[in-house]
Amino acid sequence: MDTLTRSSANSAIYTERYWGNALIRILLGHRGTLLRGALAAVLSFEDDLKVVGELARTDDVLPAAVRTRPDVVVLDLALPGTVPAADICAAVCQDLPDCAVLIVLDRRYGAALELVARFVPRVGVIATETSPRHFIEGVRQIARGEPVIDGELAVAALTATDNPLTDREREVLRIAVHGAPVKDIAAELFLSTGTVRNYLSRILAKTGARTRIEAIRIAQDAGWI
Repeated sequence: MDTLTRSSANSAIYTERYWGNALIRILLGHRGTLLRGALAAVLSFEDDLKVVGELARTDDVLPAAVRTRPDVVVLDLALPGTVPAADICAAVCQDLPDCAVLIVLDRRYGAALELVARFVPRVGVIATETSPRHFIEGVRQIARGEPVIDGELAVAALTATDNPLTDREREVLRIAVHGAPVKDIAAELFLSTGTVRNYLSRILAKTGARTRIEAIRIAQDAGWI
């Protein structure tokens, strides 16, 4: 982007924020075209919210955030890609001081609160099971600099045992939750199928499970993923 184009883009953002209706600009990273579109529609229906970008991979979140300068990045924890959510949160907090991150995840994944605790109140977490109205208010709340932490997720994190799984093992298992075969997990994470099989073998050993399905259930019940 050349200097003139960048200047015009920044000017448009400034005008929108300070001379319009104080819009909350949202960058949306969510898996699944249908779900992402539905969520964008729910957010855009509100007069004070505007979705400035929709993303399908974690790899695209940071470049888009630098380009669009959102107030809130809504990040699906199960969003595919090679960039971990922790890296996105750290980069946003360091490089985009006017931006917050609201992580959306299943309540079974209580371990994500470890990530939120490092960056609260710049990073919040809300469950996919919440109502649309509660979700919208969560976006507004974190945009105001207020902490957003799902109560049931907090309880899950407090009662979870120590997590023996590495970040990469948790990524592999989260993708496996949806029934993805080894080759699809490997493609998603840009790994070889042999490496994924090694991760799955270690996961079975650490969880004491006999099958992948049993390992997923054990990890979810313990709040490890």
